Amino acid sequence: MDKSKAKILILVEGSRIDMRLMKHLFQLYQIDVKYEIVSYNTNIYVLYDEMFYDGKPQDMDILQVLKEHEPNDDKKQIFEQEFTDVLLIFDLDPQDPRFAEDKISAMMSYFTESTDMGKLYLNYPMIEAFYHMSAIPDLNYNVRNVVLSELRNHTYKQRVNEENRNRDYSKFAVTRDECSIVIRQNIEKGWYILTTTPNNILPDTG
Repeated sequence: MDKSKAKILILVEGSRIDMRLMKHLFQLYQIDVKYEIVSYNTNIYVLYDEMFYDGKPQDMDILQVLKEHEPNDDKKQIFEQEFTDVLLIFDLDPQDPRFAEDKISAMMSYFTESTDMGKLYLNYPMIEAFYHMSAIPDLNYNVRNVVLSELRNHTYKQRVNEENRNRDYSKFAVTRDECSIVIRQNIEKGWYILTTTPNNILPDTG
């Protein structure tokens, strides 16, 4: 693709950590294309309700759906633009009462092409997991788990803050080499979860 013609829409879930991380990645890797990073300010299950309620997401345009449900006029104008690629980046949020594996499967099966309906990427279990490393590299990263009650009780984010290297997201993976290590470890952990354990979100005990 001609970089001069490429224009990417990156739709993220939150307005703070998600936005900051994506901007950081684009800057570190010097991705020289036009792009817009927009926060959806709600989770993936709301998007599911908006696009899959009748089982026919192919009859809907993702940008039009986003525009219709966006109260902010500035963001509405962004969704009126033309993009060569659309990336959807959301948290899995398995603690949400609307979570269901069939919903996730349906969305992963549909959002497969960035140049068409959009490409979906999921943070597992949420964006904070990217920072859940006590060192770079972190030799214990593959076996570091989260208990489902931590997500339900909203204590996981605090745990990440306490166990994160430097306890400061702004000082985490500050160089391209460090960021590449973190990304590689996340890919390795994904394979570890798939091939070794059912998942790294443990059920409540006791």
